[in-house]
Amino acid sequence: MHTSVALLLELGIVLAVLGAAGTITRRFGVSPVPLYLLVGLLMGEGGVAPLPAAGEFIEVGASIGVVLLLLSLGLEFSVEEFTVTLRRHVPSGLVDMVANAAPGALTGWLLGLDATGIVALAGVTWVSSSTIVSRLLDDLHRLAYRETPVVLSILLLEDFAMAVYLPILAVLAAGGGLLHGMASVAVAVGVLAVALAVSHRWGHRVGRLVDDRDTEQLLLRIIGLSLIVAAAAELAGTSAAVGAFLVGLAVTGPLASRLRVVIAPLRDLFAAAFFLAIGLSMPPATLVPLLPVALALAVVSTGTKILTGWYAAGRHGAGPRGRLRAGTVLSVRGEFSIIIVGLVALPGSPLGPLATAYVLVLAIAGPLLTWWVSPPPVRRFRPEPAV
Repeated sequence: MHTSVALLLELGIVLAVLGAAGTITRRFGVSPVPLYLLVGLLMGEGGVAPLPAAGEFIEVGASIGVVLLLLSLGLEFSVEEFTVTLRRHVPSGLVDMVANAAPGALTGWLLGLDATGIVALAGVTWVSSSTIVSRLLDDLHRLAYRETPVVLSILLLEDFAMAVYLPILAVLAAGGGLLHGMASVAVAVGVLAVALAVSHRWGHRVGRLVDDRDTEQLLLRIIGLSLIVAAAAELAGTSAAVGAFLVGLAVTGPLASRLRVVIAPLRDLFAAAFFLAIGLSMPPATLVPLLPVALALAVVSTGTKILTGWYAAGRHGAGPRGRLRAGTVLSVRGEFSIIIVGLVALPGSPLGPLATAYVLVLAIAGPLLTWWVSPPPVRRFRPEPAV
C-alpha cells in the first residue's frame, strides 16, 4: 500500500497546530473551537498555508465528527426525558423560528435576492449549530446546568425542522412545483416520526446489540451502528446528526456512561476535523467585501438569539444568569447554515460569501461571547507530587 508523504506531513502539521491551540485555550478554560476555525481559514483555499493533500481526508473526518458529537449528546439523555422536554419547549421553538429567521429574510430582501435566496438566508440566521454548541456545553462544564435541557431542546427542534425546511428549499432551488415539495416534506416528516417511535418502543434492545465487555468491540459496534443510522437519515431527507442523536438516546444506564468515556477521545479528534473543515471551506478573499453586512447581521441575530434563550430558559425556571447563558450559546451558527448555502448559492450571487462570512463571525464570536458571560474556573497545571 502506497503512503502519501504529503498527506502524512500535512496531517501531522495540522494536528500539531491544533494540539498547541487546544493546550493554550484549555489552560484558561476557553473552548478551542474558535482557534480551530481560524486555523482552518488560514489553511484553506487562498489562505497562507493551503492543504491540497489533506483536504479530502479532513472533509471525510468532519462528517464523522458530526455523527460522534451528536451521538455523545444523545447518550446524555433517555428517550423519555427528551420527548417530555421537547414537547414542553415547542412554544420556545416557534419563537426561535420567527425571531431569528426574520433578520435573514429582511436582509435578503434588502439585497435584492429572489424568493429562494430570501428563504435560504432566513434559514441561515435561524438555525444554531448543534455541533459547536454541544462541544461548548461540554468544554464549559454546563451539561448539568438548569438551562441546558432548554438549549438542547431548541437545537433538536431546529434540527427536526430542517427535515421540513431543506426539502422545501431544494424544491425552490430546482424550480419544482408545489406537489413535489409537499411529497418531499411528507417523506421526511414520516421518517422522523417512525424513527422516534422505534427508538421509544425498542430502544432498549440497542444496548443489547452493542454491549460487549471488550472495549474494542464496543467501540466498533456503537460507531458502526451510528454511521449506518446516520446514512439512513441522510437518505431519508433528514440530518445525519439527528440519526446519530437517536442512537445515543436509545442507549441508557451504565452502558451509556461507559460509552461516553470510550468514544470521548475519538469524538474530540474528529470534532476538531469538523471545525477545521468549516474554515477550510471559506476562501478569505471572497468574504472581505461582504464582511460589513455579515457583521451587522451577526449583531442583530445575536440579539434575537439572546432574546430567544432568555424567553425559553425563563419558561424552564432559570434565573437571569442562566437565561443569558442560554441565549449566548445559541448565537453560534455552523453546519446547517453551510448546508443551506450549498443547496442554493450560485456563482456571482452575494448569498454564498455573505452566509459564509456570517457563519465564520458567529462560529468564532459566539463561543467567545458565551465564555465571557460565564467563564468556568481557571484550571492551573500543577506538577505531580514526587513519589
